[in-house]
Amino acid sequence: MENYLHVGGGKDGLCYPAADDAETVQCPCGPTDQETYTRSTLSLGDVSIVVYVHESLTREQALDRLVAHYKAWAVNRPGGRRLFWRKDKSQQ
Repeated sequence: MENYLHVGGGKDGLCYPAADDAETVQCPCGPTDQETYTRSTLSLGDVSIVVYVHESLTREQALDRLVAHYKAWAVNRPGGRRLFWRKDKSQQ
């Protein structure tokens, strides 16, 4: 079992283990409910990663969510874009 990124639902942005060949994964959410995530592969050229997307999201929505999370991370990380934006603003 390997940890895979989950997109959407209650596990959004978190990594949880799943069997290497599992097409769907059900994760508990609360004492009696479960969420279903479907395996999807993101690729760029010859590099790819496997993620699990919540059943309520389309592939386009999942990609939009990943991009939004990346933008938020890039702005808020130490030395991120916010720091450069403040420097540019103060120099004007």
